[in-house]
Amino acid sequence: MPLISRFHALFDQARRALLLVWATSRGLFLGLVLATLIAGVLPALAAWLGQRIVDAVVTAMQLHAQHGDAPLWPVLRYVLMEAGVLALLSGTQRALSVQQSLLRVQLGQKVNTLILEKAQTLSLVQFENSEFYDKLVRVRREASTRPLALVMKSLGLIQNLIMLISFGVLLVHFSPWALVLLVVGALPVFFAEAHFSGDAFRLFTRRAPESRQQSYIETLLSHEAYIKEVKLFGFAPLLLQRYRDTFARLYAEDRRLTLRRDGWGFGLGLLGTGAFYLAYAWVVIDAVHGNISLGQMTMYLVLFKQGQSAVSSSLSAISGLYEDGLYLSNLYEYLAEPVLAASGHLTVGAQPGDGLRFENVGFRYPGANRAALEGIDLHLVPGKSLALVGENGSGKTTMIKLLTRLYRPDQGRILLDGSDLQDWEETTLRRRIGVIFQDYIRYQFSVGENIGVGDTSAFNEEPRWKAAAIEGMAAPFIEGLDRGYATQLGRWFAGGQELSGGQWQKIALSRAYMRRDADILILDEPTSALDPAAEAAVFEHFSQHTENRMTLLISHRFSSVRNADQIIVLAAGRILEQGDHEWLIAANGHYAKLFDLQARGYR
Repeated sequence: MPLISRFHALFDQARRALLLVWATSRGLFLGLVLATLIAGVLPALAAWLGQRIVDAVVTAMQLHAQHGDAPLWPVLRYVLMEAGVLALLSGTQRALSVQQSLLRVQLGQKVNTLILEKAQTLSLVQFENSEFYDKLVRVRREASTRPLALVMKSLGLIQNLIMLISFGVLLVHFSPWALVLLVVGALPVFFAEAHFSGDAFRLFTRRAPESRQQSYIETLLSHEAYIKEVKLFGFAPLLLQRYRDTFARLYAEDRRLTLRRDGWGFGLGLLGTGAFYLAYAWVVIDAVHGNISLGQMTMYLVLFKQGQSAVSSSLSAISGLYEDGLYLSNLYEYLAEPVLAASGHLTVGAQPGDGLRFENVGFRYPGANRAALEGIDLHLVPGKSLALVGENGSGKTTMIKLLTRLYRPDQGRILLDGSDLQDWEETTLRRRIGVIFQDYIRYQFSVGENIGVGDTSAFNEEPRWKAAAIEGMAAPFIEGLDRGYATQLGRWFAGGQELSGGQWQKIALSRAYMRRDADILILDEPTSALDPAAEAAVFEHFSQHTENRMTLLISHRFSSVRNADQIIVLAAGRILEQGDHEWLIAANGHYAKLFDLQARGYR
């Protein structure tokens, strides 16, 4: 990237970071600016007072040698003044540290909130994209700290510039060329740092997938949901070896970059050291020749030393700003991810009571070789049930995600009460749907909250929990728990209690019943963890509570689907057969063969 473009991008990123910090806390931001300005002026004032102290001491020594006595106040007043300046400088630096610590916490919270809020506006397809996930990992790892780092480097740069200007006012009396020597001595290190900052960012970006894989292995080896299987299969040594191998590969890249960066930094840093000692010799020679006083020599040496440090810090800050800006660009790139506009506004369909219709619906996952669904046509009316049957990967769950508008069809359309699903207002649509997915979440919350999440408008209403638990047939075992609906579930938090798979499934079923107004019930493998008796009881109860509701059921158990009003057999994303149980058995097709295979196990 050309140098001008780099600086333009740098200033743009700095501007956006400053706006972000300003929006986080105006008081702390203004406090940082004020402390920065004060801290920039005080070092030059301290150096000037140091010169006055040395010259006053020399004068006092001469007077004492000539007259046997000398007044001390001219010396002590400068000592007191310098002590006051240094105390103020210490207080200013402490104020910078305190405000920076407070702002870091607030800014981290704000940026993480921005990331999470943005995540809620993105589609499920984006989350299922590995490149997007890599971007999300990069953002969450660095972006919460980088904005403050960028702002602090910007303020540090301003502080150093103020110091350099104040140093320059004092040094120009010695020689304007001294200023040139000061700046030129620090340039080589700056160019090396800028080059390697870009390399570090590109390395970080390229290896995000490996870092994410390491995090995943850490989860497998430390999360209670996975550890039992990892132990029983003896999988841990293989996972640990893969973890070590990935670390070794990443460490080797880090090591190469660190050695190159610090090696060049040391070599070029010697040039800066040489420039300082050249200035040092220049000042000493002028003092020896009587061109400057001893106090001026002391001041100029301090100014050169601190000035060189300020120049190096300024150039390093610019290099660091560039690096922070590169990292921060990931945040802005993530926040700029395209969001599908929520154009739906309908709360009532054009043909109330018409139910659900799929018209030539097709869908292909991004990057997939073949369509997950193609040419799907069906009609489900209120009071009727529809069962989806098919092998794994046939498109059953994809249909559910299209119906719940987690995906949008690539072709055709889905209608609800005569109106396109995309034209419905999202909240209204979601409130009409009660759903349990086969990979439902086991929240590490209380029993009541695990059920209440099914309808967040009644999240804390215990009567609604109990009513839903009765419909989901979870009430009997919940009432037997030590604290009933207040029982903490899972082992992550103190006092947590784990449930069996069947009990968790009943909790999930109860969650689906939380939505009283839902007239579309979607059950994706709702009884896979239940024994046959419990399964039969659930479906008997279920059939009694679905009047005037549209029910869509996915199950591999034909005992569950045989009573559905309509059964659709899917294969490779297409409808292979369609009809009720008796018709499909009489047709002696794919459904009949699958039913016979399953029935043999019970004969």
